[in-house]
Amino acid sequence: MTSGVRVAPRALWRLVRTVAHVLHGAAIVWLRWPTLDEAGRQARIAWWSAKVLRLLGLQLQVDGQFRAGATMLLANHVSWLDIMAVHAVCPRARFVAKADVRHWPLVGWLSASVGTLFIERERKRDALRVVHQIAQALRAGDMVGVFPEGTTGDGLALLPFHGNLLQAAIATAVPVQGVALRYSQPGQSPSPAALWVGDTTLLASLWAVACASDLTVHLVVLPPHGTAHADRRALAHHMRDLIDAVLRPPVRSPLHLP
Repeated sequence: MTSGVRVAPRALWRLVRTVAHVLHGAAIVWLRWPTLDEAGRQARIAWWSAKVLRLLGLQLQVDGQFRAGATMLLANHVSWLDIMAVHAVCPRARFVAKADVRHWPLVGWLSASVGTLFIERERKRDALRVVHQIAQALRAGDMVGVFPEGTTGDGLALLPFHGNLLQAAIATAVPVQGVALRYSQPGQSPSPAALWVGDTTLLASLWAVACASDLTVHLVVLPPHGTAHADRRALAHHMRDLIDAVLRPPVRSPLHLP
């Protein structure tokens, strides 16, 4: 009981400061966004995202480097924190998110302001529209991030990767780059506190994160992979295997004693 009493005030303090920071970010977008150039916007996206993680008590560990120039990022999806983890080190990435996010109070407006592309996953025809939007962004030299699983996973095993959106990278001959995301706590990898699956609401997930101790998000950026003349399904399967190899712990051979 004593530890629970200590956790609640700390979690509440984290949430209060995070809400204040979100409102600060909204004020920046409202008042200053039109006057900022692209470099200025990206600097503030990186600062804002990194501070959200820090205020909620997360540490960020990054391995690998993001490619310069037009690139499609393919990442596994664990939490609503995933985009902020990437933006903290790569603020120029534009993500594809489900259309529901656009209608979330404040969050939807902020997401649209930083260039998020929205897709109605229940409508197959909408995927074609988004593929054209992504291809246009890639031709303009942008970096576009997608979650090929289409939803969040349990952090233990990857869901199948859908290849529809990868057609934009293939059509423009732009490389894809895998991103492996994992959340851990001492003795727990993956951390259950960061999971956002099933009927878990955003508020419940936010509270779980705020209550967690020593939560770390590990971000591994894989080398770029060419897409010219690739088959989208085969490419999706291959990229899934590469990310899965990073996330899956190595199997240790049994110790043979003489």
